[in-house]
Amino acid sequence: MINSIRCMIIEAEELDRLVLHQHLKQYGTVTVIGSFGSAEEAVLHLDTQIDLVIMDMDLPGMNGMEFRKITRHIPACIFMSSRPEYAIDAFEANTSDFLIKPLRAERLGLAMQRVSDFLEMKEKSENFDALTGKNVIRIKEGGVISQIKISDIVYLEALKDYTLVITSEKKYCILDSIGSMLQKKDFRSFVRIHRSFAVPRHLIRVKNTNEVELVRQIRLPIGRAYKNNLDFFVP
Repeated sequence: MINSIRCMIIEAEELDRLVLHQHLKQYGTVTVIGSFGSAEEAVLHLDTQIDLVIMDMDLPGMNGMEFRKITRHIPACIFMSSRPEYAIDAFEANTSDFLIKPLRAERLGLAMQRVSDFLEMKEKSENFDALTGKNVIRIKEGGVISQIKISDIVYLEALKDYTLVITSEKKYCILDSIGSMLQKKDFRSFVRIHRSFAVPRHLIRVKNTNEVELVRQIRLPIGRAYKNNLDFFVP
């Protein structure tokens, strides 16, 4: 379990900053180390250790997307906006989650759980190694080796230099990029649908303009650059 998450808030509206700050007080592991009205103010404090930045996309001056491009060293990012159409662009920018304003406490809770899970996986990932072959992936954590059938993997999720391997029972974190994994012959049945996601072709149940639905009603976004990868899918 993560004991401490150092968080930075960037939101132009003072009332929205105060509301978000108040919501975050319920999470005992979160420490707000800075709250700013613009990205330009926040840039002056990037020498501080930061685990998470929560920010509006529509910031005056440097917008949220531009700020994220220069802060990729910050492990986790949650974008907020009153414009849901920004969601696709947000997830292309290595984003942990995208929240629609006005902020809802329960939705923020889901986003914070996602961030906490990611940071915990990242912390443990140095203990992981992965070997593939004969239609299985073997994940080593310390002295324990777990053997997983490739056919049991529901999807892969990219987290910078790490990859989350999602099965129906558990999440595993591997110190290997999703691009590198997809080049291995054992993953030839997977298709990249987004910068952050790859899925087994046979698990796709529904496809629309912006997302696919897998088994268990799992929905994942389709990145603009990867739409052609799904031309094979004919319901």
